[in-house]
Amino acid sequence: MSISSLPTLPAAPASAPGGPDVIARLRDALLGASFTADGLLELLGAPAYAALARSETVPALRATRGDTPLEVLVRLFLLQQPVLHARVADVLPVDACLESGWLVRAGADEVAATVDVRPYGGPDGEDWFIVSDLGCAVGGAGGIGSREEGVVLGVGGASTTLAGITIRTPVSSALDLGTGSGIQALHAARHATRVTATDLNPRALHITALTLALSGAPAADLREGSLFEPLKQGETYDLIVSNPPFVISPGARLTYRDGGMGGDDLCRSVVQGAGELLNEGGFAQFLANWQHVAGEDWQDRLRSWVPRGCDAWIVQREVQDITQYAELWLRDAGDHRGDPAEYQALYDAWLDEFEARKVKAVGFGWITLRRTGSAVPSITVEEWPHPVEQPLGDTVRAHFERLDYLRAHDDAALLEAHFALAPEIIQEQVGLPGAEDPEHVVLRQHRGMRRATKVDTVGAGFAGVCDGSLSAGRILDAIAQLMGEDPVMLRDRTPAQIRVLVEQGFLEPA
Repeated sequence: MSISSLPTLPAAPASAPGGPDVIARLRDALLGASFTADGLLELLGAPAYAALARSETVPALRATRGDTPLEVLVRLFLLQQPVLHARVADVLPVDACLESGWLVRAGADEVAATVDVRPYGGPDGEDWFIVSDLGCAVGGAGGIGSREEGVVLGVGGASTTLAGITIRTPVSSALDLGTGSGIQALHAARHATRVTATDLNPRALHITALTLALSGAPAADLREGSLFEPLKQGETYDLIVSNPPFVISPGARLTYRDGGMGGDDLCRSVVQGAGELLNEGGFAQFLANWQHVAGEDWQDRLRSWVPRGCDAWIVQREVQDITQYAELWLRDAGDHRGDPAEYQALYDAWLDEFEARKVKAVGFGWITLRRTGSAVPSITVEEWPHPVEQPLGDTVRAHFERLDYLRAHDDAALLEAHFALAPEIIQEQVGLPGAEDPEHVVLRQHRGMRRATKVDTVGAGFAGVCDGSLSAGRILDAIAQLMGEDPVMLRDRTPAQIRVLVEQGFLEPA
């Protein structure tokens, strides 16, 4: 199916009857009825609210049997239920919404929404609204079951993950590559003077304009085209973000998820193409899938993607074997609900594609680039499947600041430096019950990446003493005296461990 088979969208902000005033009136009405993230949670309760995020509507239907303004709006925009015209007229400027296309008549005396409008809480308590196609509010592998080629999804786990890891320092220019429903552009509008958003799907650009306008955010520069094609020669940005159609599939059936390139070529192209578009010190942040190919180190594969002149931090969050991966995305499109023979043929096609490319698994994770003037850029590729604390934007920025610090300090300078233990670090001693000494000591973070790292006795003692008052060298001299070790040898071997503790955020330069 194509875009032409999808419902007609509401008029774009600039062309709506009466101009942008219609959207402003609609926003005021939604806010006046407490149609917000907090209002929904209070009305529905936590279980029904969480079920709605899983695209399960029965608990919310049971919780909205009354006729309060908020219940009317939930049934209309979230549950896609026809509602009596008279009831909606008590809450919304119904005639203006019908004329501009937000609502359509359903039968003699009812109206229905043409799009899903979902409250979304901004990072500083802003009341935003994300517009998406009906039945597609939860984006990503949520099993929406839509086979419409140009459907535009709402906010899913991938969208919120990218928004959470993005660095939010004020910038002059930001680019949202493959904007979809506009959630990344909406976040960027808070701290970027100018926001550009691109998408191959013109319907997505239309919905992004609605999302921004209904959320009270400034309009973005919206451009139609694939990846970097819509950008002008010489344009550069301080921030680039993208949740691209990264699914590795045998074909491009669904615009929102299938990139149309072979294997993981689309993700590689996005990462490599971003380097020359970044201003000095600028960041590019992506979600991506990558192939684990037989006989090839997946980390080397990703290092080869990093463009020249860029530091990189790449974190693999999950790995699925090819059968799990194929089943996940076949279910996302609802193929498991159709003809069993057709489903089996599609499944075979996915496995044939993987086998032809010698792919044994697929990884998912985050990629952050930073344009650097360093002669020797730093590339960190790691696996961290454990829970983290979102938002992580400040943690990501601090990672690159620590890289700069370590590049500027050789071992002698580290020994002269002062360090402090980062907040909320605990020490765990691991060993057999009753043993006199632990087998090893673990330092564990309770914030940010929530890392854990093994240290020896010297490392544990050093970290425990660091409060910024003494230099690293003086602390090591004291430890050497307590342990009866040669202080010169201890000074020689310990800077490598200090570097690891600083790089991973356990120690902070004082």
